Amino acid sequence: MAKRARKPKDKAGAVAKPHLSEAERLKRQRVFVESITRLAEPLCRAEGIELVHVEYQREPGGLTLRIYLDRPGGVTLDDCVEMSRQLEDILDVHAGDLPPYRLEVSSPGIDRPVGRLADFTRFKGHRAKIRVVAAIDGRKNFTGILAGVVDTTVLLQVGNETVSLEFNDITRARLINYNGEH
Repeated sequence: MAKRARKPKDKAGAVAKPHLSEAERLKRQRVFVESITRLAEPLCRAEGIELVHVEYQREPGGLTLRIYLDRPGGVTLDDCVEMSRQLEDILDVHAGDLPPYRLEVSSPGIDRPVGRLADFTRFKGHRAKIRVVAAIDGRKNFTGILAGVVDTTVLLQVGNETVSLEFNDITRARLINYNGEH
């Protein structure tokens, strides 16, 4: 008689999930964020709102799906509330198999996220903080002035040197003290 292998369980008796490498976890997260972006962008465009950035991350209170919006003159609280309602409806229909999460819809604020390659060109000359998946010369975090983009490489002026960061290796990027100028 053949025995079936049992799936490993954690201390609470739940089936343990295989451990993912940091790179694999980030890849899955990026694919998920891209699918949410594809769902949300047409709705935002129809409302005359720019979809700035989508984040999906584990936080102390559970999973959070955070969507940042903007428009000329800025978004209002009412804009965020209305878009939240509409996005909830779309996500319930098209992404209903997600584990429980908290949806947050807001303006990008003073530390505006930078998530698309074109945004790194758009905000050339602005101060930014960028985090990469793998250390470069022993560092994962860089702060400097956005100096442009060459193909898929983001250039960041850090002091007297220009650091080249591959776009797909960037895990987080934010402008510092953004004042609304493009």
